[in-house]
Amino acid sequence: MKVSCAGGAYGGVRVKQMKIILLGPPGSGKGTQGAELSKSLHVPEISTGDMLRQAVAEKTALGQQVGDVINQGCLVPDDLIISVIEERISRSDCGHGFILDGFPRTIEQGEALEKVLPDSVDVVIYFNVSSEAVVARLAGRLTCRKCGAVYPKVDTSLCSVCGGDLYQREDDMTSTVLRRLELYREHTEPLVSFYREKGKLAEIDGEGSVEDIAQRVEEGIAQVLA
Repeated sequence: MKVSCAGGAYGGVRVKQMKIILLGPPGSGKGTQGAELSKSLHVPEISTGDMLRQAVAEKTALGQQVGDVINQGCLVPDDLIISVIEERISRSDCGHGFILDGFPRTIEQGEALEKVLPDSVDVVIYFNVSSEAVVARLAGRLTCRKCGAVYPKVDTSLCSVCGGDLYQREDDMTSTVLRRLELYREHTEPLVSFYREKGKLAEIDGEGSVEDIAQRVEEGIAQVLA
């Protein structure tokens, strides 16, 4: 991806910060593209899903509150997740911006974020992916217990990155994926119109190769910033 870091130029537009939201159904590629953007822009990618799963694994107070909710594919209560995000983006590593993956998930959360960020976010990247593609990507995929690397259906039980054991997360089982999609359509999809009306939305075709999608992301961000 041919972009410079925050504080430089992006698509010919001078920017001091880069605050981005990744929006789309589960399995739409937000994590993959977010990681690439994080490297190119030198701002942290903040995945609420990863934060919450880590809290569950470490059995923190937060983890004990949200463990059952996550495993059932349900939404974490707004007040709880908003407080988690507000604390995270206040840290020094977010001084030049950040990339939010998995937040906001409701109109209420979007409105709450607007209050936390008086100047709002810069771009909301919406990955448009069909439900059929989501189910094909998620149902049966495996995750490394040690490093968190994600694999499609594979014949091995070991991670090629660190050698850790691979397992299927409860929220990647077919029944849970369908439930997550239902919740997404009901609660999160309305954010597409919410951010389109603010002129912040870059709608991206989320199907195809990682490289092709990354190019669409770069072009979409540049168009919003122009």
